[in-house]
Amino acid sequence: MAAELPVPVYTSLSDVYPDLVLAAKQGARFNDLAAEYEAAFGTKPKYIARAPGRVNLIGEHIDYTLFGVFPAAIEQDILIACGPRASQDPGHVEAHNTHPKYTPQSFAPMLLSTASDASTKQDQEVNASVDVQSWHLDINPKELRWESYVKAGYYGVLNHFFDPSTNPSAHPVPVNILVSGTVPAGSGLSSSAAMVVSSTLAFLAINNKLQGEEKIKKGKLVQMAVENEKRVGVNSGGMDQAASILCTPNSALYITFFPSLSAELVSLPHTSTPGEGVVLVCANSLVVSDKAVGAKTRYNLRVVETLVAAYILAKELKLTLPPSPQGKPPTLREVLSAYIGKPEPVETDVLKDGLERLLNEIDVLRASHLRGEEKSTEGEDGGVTLEEMIKASGLSSEKFHEIYLSWVDVEATHFQLYKRTKHIYTESLRVLQFRELCLASSSPISASTSPTETFKALGTLMSSSHTSCSQLYECSCPELDDLTQIALESGAYGSRLTGAGWGGCTVSLVPEGKVDEFIGKVAGRYGKFGGLGGDALGEAIFATRPGVGAFVFELTD
Repeated sequence: MAAELPVPVYTSLSDVYPDLVLAAKQGARFNDLAAEYEAAFGTKPKYIARAPGRVNLIGEHIDYTLFGVFPAAIEQDILIACGPRASQDPGHVEAHNTHPKYTPQSFAPMLLSTASDASTKQDQEVNASVDVQSWHLDINPKELRWESYVKAGYYGVLNHFFDPSTNPSAHPVPVNILVSGTVPAGSGLSSSAAMVVSSTLAFLAINNKLQGEEKIKKGKLVQMAVENEKRVGVNSGGMDQAASILCTPNSALYITFFPSLSAELVSLPHTSTPGEGVVLVCANSLVVSDKAVGAKTRYNLRVVETLVAAYILAKELKLTLPPSPQGKPPTLREVLSAYIGKPEPVETDVLKDGLERLLNEIDVLRASHLRGEEKSTEGEDGGVTLEEMIKASGLSSEKFHEIYLSWVDVEATHFQLYKRTKHIYTESLRVLQFRELCLASSSPISASTSPTETFKALGTLMSSSHTSCSQLYECSCPELDDLTQIALESGAYGSRLTGAGWGGCTVSLVPEGKVDEFIGKVAGRYGKFGGLGGDALGEAIFATRPGVGAFVFELTD
C-alpha cells in the first residue's frame, strides 16, 4: 500500500525521473534553486524538499465527509531548499522566497507554559493544575501571509518530535530556507497543501527525521500535513495532501478515508497507438480562490452543512450510529455505513448499491419536510435557518453550538442540507463509476470496448460532476461555468472545476492529438485570457500527465 511506504530521500534525480529529458529539465530547476540559496545565505543547501500540486479528476468536496476521491499529482510543484543556520535560538528560521513580491521573514518557535489538569493523584494533592510547556508560532488565519504555510508545516514537526514534556532536552535545528514554486496560488491546484507538505518535509529533513528509526511513512506524513494545514484555518479532509504525497507517475489515486486512510493506484485509460490517447488540460479561470479567506461563507460552511445533514439524516431514518472517536460528529459516509448495516470496509459494489438506495431517502432533508410541511416541493430548495436546523436536530441550542459551531467560524442565513447531501452522495457514486471505467479499460475483456467510448464515458462523469458542483454544492462561479462550457465546445470529452472551487482551475479530458488545437480554441474564446501570451498563457492553460509525489532530494558534494 502506498501509505505504508517510507517518504523517499533521493541523491540522484534520475531515480525520480527516468525520462532523460524530464530529468534534465528538473535538474536545471533544482540547480538554479541551489545557486539562489547559496547567493542568499552564503552556503549550499543540504536538502531540497519537493511537493507537487494536484488535480482532482473527480470527487469534489467529499473527502471531508470520508468518501473516496480520485486525484493525480501534476508536474507543477513547490520546492524548498534548506540548510542549517548558525544561531543561538533553537529552531530559528530565516525564510526567503524566490518570488519578489514575498519579502524575507525571520521567526522562531517559542515555548509557552499553559495550565493543565494535574495528571496524577499526587499532583492533585499538591496543586489543582500543573504547568505544561508547548511550542508556539504566530499564525493569523484571518490575514494569511506566505510564511504562514511554512510555519504550519513546522508546527507538525515541533509537536510530533520535540515535545518538551517527553524530551525536554531536544530542540529543533536553526534553519535557512528558500521557497520556490510553480503551482499558481488560488488556482484550485492545491498550492497551499503543496506548500505545507514541502515545508513539513523540509523541517523533517533538516532535523534528521527521515532516516533511521524515526523515518516516517507516507501515510503518517499525510496525517501530519492535514493537521498542519488546519493551522491556517482550513478544515481539509486530506485529499490534497494525500495526492501530493502518495501519487506515482502515470497513475491516479483512488483515496478512501473510511474506516481508515487507504490509497489505490489506478492507471488511467490509454491506447497502444501514439497520439490517440487522452491528456489532462488545466485551465486557470484567473479568479483567485483562497480557501482560508472565504472559509466562513464557503469552505468551512460546507463542512458544517454536511455534518449537520449527516446527524439529521440519521435521526430521520432512525439509524443507530456508533460513537465517533473523540466525540466528533458523524459524517455522511458514516451514515451510509449505518444504512448498509455491514461491517466496514465493504466492497465497492455494496457501496454503490447503498448509495443508490440511500439517494431515494434523502428527501427527508428538504427544507419543507424539516419545517413540517405536508408536501415536499420539487426544484429549488431554499434551505433552513439556524433555528429551524437546531429544531430539526432535536438538540438543545447549547449542545448544537458546542458540537457544530464552537470550533469553526461560519456565516449564513440559510443552511442547505438537502442540496449538499445530494451532491455528496451522487458525486461519491460518480467516483466509483469513474474508477470502474479505468480498471475495466486495463483488463483483457476491455478489447471489446473502444478507447473512445471509454474516454467519452469518463468525460460525461466529469461534466456531470461540474453541474452538481455548480447547482447543488454552489462552489462554482460564472467564470468556471463559462470555461467548462468553452472546453466542451472546443473538443473536450469532459470538463469540470477542480479544487475547492469559487475560482481556480478547470480540468478537461482532451484527445491527445488535439491538445494544441484545443488550447488555442479555449485561449481565443475565454475572455480573461485576452492579451496573455508566451509564458503567461502557458501558466494559465497547460497539458499535464499524472506525476510523481513528494520527496526530498539530498545534495551531496
